[in-house]
Amino acid sequence: MQVSARGDYAVRAALGLAASYPATVSAQTLADAQGMPRKFLEAVLADLRRAGLVQGVRGAEGGYLLRQPPDQITVGSVLRAVDGPLAGVRGMRPEETAYEGTAAHLSELWVAVRSAVRGVVDEVTLAQLVSGRLPARVRKLTATPDAWLPR
Repeated sequence: MQVSARGDYAVRAALGLAASYPATVSAQTLADAQGMPRKFLEAVLADLRRAGLVQGVRGAEGGYLLRQPPDQITVGSVLRAVDGPLAGVRGMRPEETAYEGTAAHLSELWVAVRSAVRGVVDEVTLAQLVSGRLPARVRKLTATPDAWLPR
């Protein structure tokens, strides 16, 4: 899985909002806290707003806030809001692919890859990430001997 800059910024911004929930936070404050360019962050926040995850508040005390409590928003929903489906193959969803010959079962692999990614990002909420209390199944994945090594 490749996480785009937009996806990374979206999750980081959502975590900033989760840590301050239910208070509003300005885009500038979020950008400064995470070292992100404000203009790009504002575009990301607009995507999150259109997806119904974030609400914008105008005025002197304005800013952004989560529309739901942080324990009800998953990382997967944030990523989908800015980048679309989690797994794609040449612009198609894995179940839409079809292959012949020796590659006949490749669609099954792509579906399994999507399922594995979902098994992490759809199980972790913003509240869990902010608190550092990841689900045991996810923590276990980070504890395998080669989890932190590049391949």
